[in-house]
Amino acid sequence: MKSAVIAGLVVALAACSRPASVPQWPAGTLVDLSHDYSDQTVYWPTAEAFKLEKVADGVTEQGYYYAANNFATSEHGGTHIDAPVHFAKGHFSVDQIPLDRLVGAAVVVDVTAKCASQPDYRVTTEDFTAWERTNGQIPNGGIVLIRTGYSKFWPDAARYLGTAERGEAAVAKLHFPGLHQDAARWLAETRKVKALGIDTASIDYGQSTLYESHRILYERDIPAFENLTNLDRLPARGAFIVALPMKIKGGSGAPLRAIAMLP
Repeated sequence: MKSAVIAGLVVALAACSRPASVPQWPAGTLVDLSHDYSDQTVYWPTAEAFKLEKVADGVTEQGYYYAANNFATSEHGGTHIDAPVHFAKGHFSVDQIPLDRLVGAAVVVDVTAKCASQPDYRVTTEDFTAWERTNGQIPNGGIVLIRTGYSKFWPDAARYLGTAERGEAAVAKLHFPGLHQDAARWLAETRKVKALGIDTASIDYGQSTLYESHRILYERDIPAFENLTNLDRLPARGAFIVALPMKIKGGSGAPLRAIAMLP
């Protein structure tokens, strides 16, 4: 009897000594929606490209390994956020965007078939209402992600942007899909989305000169995520997005690490 009690105590103590299991959060698969930054990163033809300067990389005199770098980049290149102040004076800069605008339920609108044959395609209100007929209404306060299929061309600037040339003259040669200004207004006013993302270099199509979709959304303090990737791995609805930029005080944009949590 005594030995049985001792054995029981040993088992109980062993159980207490085991670390408590930590529940995994979040449940489901995580998908990276951001391209990495390197000398291959695609930038607007007039923007400064990403630069990485190696400061240290090796074993120190004290015998331990140490690495450090400096980097420099334009706000608007690679996977990045456009803050509303980018096209709307007096509106949110990067550091002022409320956090709840950067997280939320996502819907993915797939227009790859149209964009495959029309490099200057502009996503229309009808594209969104057609999506709704199949998937239900876009929720108020949702984050709309537009999948054009152009991320498959990254980092080939000639195919991704329509030109690999650099400088002001190259801007007129840009060809890639974007969002029609009427659809931008419809999303902002009837669905009251809190953010919009796209897998191209701009929410306005490459040939835009007035950037109407930028202006319509940003005047309503709706930020945008540009140069996203892996949208093909997300369902039409059900994913949850976390899109956190570098917190640049007064910034009009910033590098963005965006992820999706799948249901």
